Amino acid sequence: MTQHTQDTRARMEAFVTYWRTLRGDEKGESQVFLDRLFQAFGHAGYKEAGAELEFRVAKQGGGKRFADLLWQPRVLIEMKKRGEKLANHYQQAFDYWLRLVPNRPQYVMLCNFDEVWIYDFNVQLDEPLERLRLDDLPDRYTALNFLFPTPQQPLFGNNRVDVTREAADSVAQVLNSVIRRGEDRDRAQRFLLQCVMAMFAEDFELIPRGFFTTLADDARQGRGSSYDLFGGLFRQMNDPQPARGGRFQNIPYFNGGLFSTVDPIDLTPEELHFLHRAAHDNNWARIQPQIFGVLFQSSMGKDDRHARGAHYTSETDIMRVVLPTIITPFQTRIDAASTQKDLRAILDELAGFRVLDPACGSGNFLYVAYRELKRLEARAILRLRDLAAPGTPLPAPRVSIRQMHGLEYDHFGAELAKVTLTLAKELAIRELHDLLGNTGLDFDQPLPLDNLDDRIIHGDALFTPWPAVNAIIGNPPFQSKNKMQKEMGAAYIKKLRAAYPGVPGRADYCVYWIRKSHDHLHEGQRAGLVGTNTIRQNDSRVGGLDYVVQNGGTITDAVSTQVWSGDAAVHVSIANWIKGTHDGPKHLTWQAGDRPDSPWHSVDLPVINAALSAGTDVTGARRLEVNARSGACYQGQTHGHKGFLLDGLEVGALLRDAKARPVLHPYLTADEMIGNQGSQPGRWVIDLNGADDLFSAMKAGAAFERLRREVEPEMRAKAEAERASSGSERGPRQSHYERWWKHWRGRGELIERIGTLPRYIVVGQVTKRPIFEMIASEIRPNAALIVFPLPDDYSFGVLQSSMHWEWLKIRGSTLAGQYRYTSDTVFDSFPWPQSPTPQQVRAVADAAVALRQLRRTVMTAQGWSLRDLYRTLDTPGRNPLRDAQATLDGAVRAAYGMPQDADVLAFLLALNADVAAAEGRGDAVTGPGLPAGLNAAEFTTTDAVRPLGAGQA
Repeated sequence: MTQHTQDTRARMEAFVTYWRTLRGDEKGESQVFLDRLFQAFGHAGYKEAGAELEFRVAKQGGGKRFADLLWQPRVLIEMKKRGEKLANHYQQAFDYWLRLVPNRPQYVMLCNFDEVWIYDFNVQLDEPLERLRLDDLPDRYTALNFLFPTPQQPLFGNNRVDVTREAADSVAQVLNSVIRRGEDRDRAQRFLLQCVMAMFAEDFELIPRGFFTTLADDARQGRGSSYDLFGGLFRQMNDPQPARGGRFQNIPYFNGGLFSTVDPIDLTPEELHFLHRAAHDNNWARIQPQIFGVLFQSSMGKDDRHARGAHYTSETDIMRVVLPTIITPFQTRIDAASTQKDLRAILDELAGFRVLDPACGSGNFLYVAYRELKRLEARAILRLRDLAAPGTPLPAPRVSIRQMHGLEYDHFGAELAKVTLTLAKELAIRELHDLLGNTGLDFDQPLPLDNLDDRIIHGDALFTPWPAVNAIIGNPPFQSKNKMQKEMGAAYIKKLRAAYPGVPGRADYCVYWIRKSHDHLHEGQRAGLVGTNTIRQNDSRVGGLDYVVQNGGTITDAVSTQVWSGDAAVHVSIANWIKGTHDGPKHLTWQAGDRPDSPWHSVDLPVINAALSAGTDVTGARRLEVNARSGACYQGQTHGHKGFLLDGLEVGALLRDAKARPVLHPYLTADEMIGNQGSQPGRWVIDLNGADDLFSAMKAGAAFERLRREVEPEMRAKAEAERASSGSERGPRQSHYERWWKHWRGRGELIERIGTLPRYIVVGQVTKRPIFEMIASEIRPNAALIVFPLPDDYSFGVLQSSMHWEWLKIRGSTLAGQYRYTSDTVFDSFPWPQSPTPQQVRAVADAAVALRQLRRTVMTAQGWSLRDLYRTLDTPGRNPLRDAQATLDGAVRAAYGMPQDADVLAFLLALNADVAAAEGRGDAVTGPGLPAGLNAAEFTTTDAVRPLGAGQA
């Protein structure tokens, strides 16, 4: 033992000696207890470490509460009196933790002076990662390693996520192997689910402990076949008549649901090895059913797929829906109830409260909802006991898993959900024994299992009747509007839009669930759904959340954007709402960044708008005809096939053909614009979009021949595939094939416009930063660029301004944490300065030129790209680029007549309304571009990105 370890142990022993002198008074002794605890871990005290006592935390629904100790970003500690059951207080600690943003602590500790429960809610919500008795601290202080001045990795003994992942992986390997060797998938899945239930049952002692493991070992050792042994077990589990003798005489009746069909499989020695390992090496009583299903499901179907690499939705994220939709409304009423009559009425309501997840997957959301309803029931019973006279009979718990309803398109997912909920019942019974064990109540019996075949339904939720329920929760499919047609087929999309004509055709798939959920609710009922983060933007917002708030709904709690735990590449939004009114503040949170560990922010608002924005609500901004008809904003060309593109050597050869030369053009993408030194195009493009027939196209000589060789065969194949899949219906691929030499989107009007100009302005359609650039007109823009055919420096200055950027951020859509420029919602509604003076126009133009000159000078000297340059803004300190942008912003503000302290979005929204009103009256308004009456030549310099010669690209 090192000297350091000896010193640490001595401090821990001294703390335990002191701890034994305490009475365990929450009010009188918590602070001195915490101060001595910090001293034991090497600090002079909690204050010297930087921790705070009685830290003020916003309360759900308004008001403040006080956390006992907060040491950001390490730990939140909540103290309770000696003898208090810590299980009754994890919800309070979780509520605190959710609201402690942006510097949320990683760990949460609950302590009742005798025991410490340690949580990491990012990993495991329901169960503490460690339960530590204070008198064991000298031997087990490593569970609190994060309390040392230099934190170390804590050593926990109850990481159920890791246990669950390993168990799911072992079972999935058996399933994958069985399917791979030719067994019917449905039969294999049902058989393995029966094995899973048996493994849970033996560790919960619903069947004799170790019974299934012994069967697996016997089959593995050749003492019987798995077909006979498991088949006999499962048939007895489905038989209400006990066996009169033999091996299965102590097996109770389970039910006629999961075990209604028994069709066992004879497993190979290798499969039996993995199944035996799953049963023998894992305590299934410690496995988390709410994540087992999704880990199991996601690890099947491919040889190289395992549960170890699978993602699952964390309970923390599920609670962002379940907490405001179910827990908080009931919890508030339970805590406020002052009579037995009120509490008995709440218990009756809980016993009849039905929950629907219309996209339930393997049942995670329903599992958490059921568990929390059982906890709410226990909380109400304990409150009733406190109000009743001693000896007053208390009502027995009545909340049932049959109050949970689910719809799931995937058949196996629906079966997994039934198993997940079945296991939830047993776990809830055990927890209720802990919470209500001294009340003398009779508890529900675990067997026989509830048959959930009429509660979890296999079907398409958008075309299946929904049961009458009190709340709707869930995580509908993350299918983007751009992939719906390809992955679901034209016939399904046609049927979908016919059934839901009020949802715009460009809305994401999850929007249909929002719409149907709101229509299904009755007054006073609630819903909480996860969606793509486009549900707050454009057509998706119009079809969903706009519909909710315009039809009697109130958003009570929302997440504007976050990285989803199910898949780190996905950003989502969460909306919780009530059909009706909701008094008090509404809570909005958002995650600022692209990583799962990015910081969180929160704010309480009187109203949460449909854009889920804490700022000015600009969802009502109107389309301005002066913008929409200006021809000043387009998306670049979509070539549609790599055969249209040429590198420098390829184009050099084609340029020798005089017929081909006129249709060859440098081609610029957004990534090249911001990522290449000098923003140079990396390739050339063949543009035959002006050729309306085959004869015209063939005049391009070698360029046409290249397209006939590289492009035509694939275009033909796609047209034929579309014809085969759609029958007689003529689709876009078939129509395009008639002019296969053209780009998928040639943007003829755009090309004609920029052909009359010396240069034009572009920005990446999807961008993290406001980076606009001037491009020479001989360069063709790719579809990843938004193009503004405006050559003057004043227009560049307005578009490059922070005013335009703020409008873009709130009016555009997003993609993977970046902003997407949408011409109809951003450009068409963006009001330009209406009456700038010539001097103000000159100031904007000069500031724009100065900004571009600075960028070129620095990039040339450093060998940087625009991306390299703009990344310097992430580093604190004076930055000439930041100063140049500030000068430009000041000039643009002056052109608008915008006060320095004005809210940019509020100002632009008001100006949008003024311009729209003026248009309605027929008054003249100022649109995009240089104001009328000014000489364009005086405001148009010559700098622009120009192409390198062929062969240099």
